[in-house]
Amino acid sequence: MNGAQLTQFGRLLRQWRRARRSTQMDLAFRAGVSTRHISFIETGRSKPSRDMVLALSTALRVPLRDGNTLLQAAGYAPLYAETRLDDPQMADMLRALRLILRQQGPTGGAVAFDRRWDIVMANETYVRFLRALLGVARVRIEPLEVLRPPRPNVLRLLFDPEGVRPHVVNWDVVARELLARLSEEAAWSQDAASRELVEGLLAYPGVPRHWREAPCDRATSLVTPLEIRTPKGTVRLFSTTTTLGTPRDITLQELRIDSFHAADEQSRQTIRALLGAA
Repeated sequence: MNGAQLTQFGRLLRQWRRARRSTQMDLAFRAGVSTRHISFIETGRSKPSRDMVLALSTALRVPLRDGNTLLQAAGYAPLYAETRLDDPQMADMLRALRLILRQQGPTGGAVAFDRRWDIVMANETYVRFLRALLGVARVRIEPLEVLRPPRPNVLRLLFDPEGVRPHVVNWDVVARELLARLSEEAAWSQDAASRELVEGLLAYPGVPRHWREAPCDRATSLVTPLEIRTPKGTVRLFSTTTTLGTPRDITLQELRIDSFHAADEQSRQTIRALLGAA
């Protein structure tokens, strides 16, 4: 391995360590090596073995996609695959994903999206709810089918003045909360796609740049409800997010499922009326 590769790996390792606010001593303890060894690896004086690269990635909770980058920077082949959801190898996981989406009930919308917040799959309730707000022609999503790129983006739908945004009663509160969350995720994951999405959302009209920072007076409420004005009345929703255990595939690790639930009985009845008429 040449010095340039070592230097590249050392820079990446230092970047991840600092992103995790970890000292060399902290990292050494979690990886089971000496602080001196960590220092030597970062400065290029020592070559990390493949197992050491994996141990450091685990200790720093580096995402699988970036774990591959660290392996390549150290001169090793990538370890983690990125398999399309519609690949035959994913048949069992695809069945499981459809099962999760179906189980939300007749008033529970659910959507699966990737690290860019692009919609991968949605259940029937989510699709019908969107169509009731935006019109059938604008929502080209087939329930429980894997969407082909280019895919609609969950956050762009919310921030776009021609999307869901005009229908959200408490849009300022929800949008600011989500933008701060996305900014935190981008800093944590060191993901260029997330940083690009942050900038894209900030480019929409009426989105102040300081929204990317979490407000000091963040509400103490455990859940920020999403209040949506529909043709049948206003509904209040809360959401839960599901991720998949400890996947060994990049696609699965980056997959998240947001489920939306009526916050009260009146909202549940309004959703039933809306979907019955949609």
